[in-house]
Amino acid sequence: QVQLVESGGGSAQAGGSLTLSCTASGYTYSRDCMGWFRQVSGKERELVANIYTGHVTYYTDSVKGRFTISQDNAKNTVYLQMNSLKPEDTAMYYCAADSFCSAVPAGFLYWGQGTQVTVS
Repeated sequence: QVQLVESGGGSAQAGGSLTLSCTASGYTYSRDCMGWFRQVSGKERELVANIYTGHVTYYTDSVKGRFTISQDNAKNTVYLQMNSLKPEDTAMYYCAADSFCSAVPAGFLYWGQGTQVTVS
């Protein structure tokens, strides 16, 4: 079992930056892949980025060059550094974990509670 807790959400101006954090606890065998998803009301939850075994990364096209996913294994924490924020980045952001990476929410077993990001 894995428990995930997100933090760092809030409000930012367009062009600004925010950093999200996700701290994992519990059974560690099912968190080799850590991912960030986002969702707005009335739309599907979409993959933003994921990281496998701490160094293999993937980004959706809309955030490439602006967002960076990283992992601090000593602190059991994954980060999402978001730069050059746009209003369309506004969403609830969720941290997810599982043994292997997937591009769809159904591929992740463990989820955090979400943290709101608002860009204006």
